[in-house]
Amino acid sequence: MRIVIKVGTSTLAHPSGLLNIRRVEELCKAISDLKNAGNEVVLVSSGAIGMGIGKLSLGEKPTDIPTKQAAAAVGQCELMYVYDKLFSEYNHTVAQILITKADTEHTERRANFENTMYRLLELGALPIVNENDSVATDELVIGDNDTLGALVATSVEADLLILLSDINGLYTADPHRDHTAKLLRRVEEITPEIESMTGGAGSRLGTGGMKTKVGAAKIAMNAGIDMVIANGSDPAVLYDIIAGKEVGTRFIAGGKKS
Repeated sequence: MRIVIKVGTSTLAHPSGLLNIRRVEELCKAISDLKNAGNEVVLVSSGAIGMGIGKLSLGEKPTDIPTKQAAAAVGQCELMYVYDKLFSEYNHTVAQILITKADTEHTERRANFENTMYRLLELGALPIVNENDSVATDELVIGDNDTLGALVATSVEADLLILLSDINGLYTADPHRDHTAKLLRRVEEITPEIESMTGGAGSRLGTGGMKTKVGAAKIAMNAGIDMVIANGSDPAVLYDIIAGKEVGTRFIAGGKKS
């Protein structure tokens, strides 16, 4: 299988913005195992701004663009250093790909991006993709890595998109506020009712929320790609997802029954 895995800031970092070392180590181990089993994997990783906040001791997410970009520049270095170190322990080579909105919309730039991605996969590398937050502006920004994950999945014609987050999946209501909220295991169509179940932004350090995840599901499903939202607190959940077990919420492309 060709799998795109998006991991959010809340999965990678503690609320302080500092790296959740144990979880990141488990994530890299699980992904390495999936690659060893013959799967092609692309990792879409959030966390640059969050890690930059921690490294720069800023205390909270900045609101002005220059400080956000500075935090991203510092955090991206730290993020890739950690990934390179951990994946190297399992004999996997990582490659950093930083893109902006223009790279997904401009015909020639999108073709260049796709050609690079396909060649990296052919060479057995593990592409790690993030938005280029250190240079992106309002005109260039994709805005969240859920959407980025879906765009990457369509670009590489993935078989499956997995969004690892700090929530178990899509609920009928906010489970933090409504104890009667039920987890939806399968979604075969994005209806107005489904969209009404989404809320606002997610964690304090992240940019996404359920709204961006359902938006990503729309993009993936329209391209014939299944998508799963699952809780990333235990990265071993990836094994169950790949095995087809009932984990989180699975969005079925084209109304597929299997």
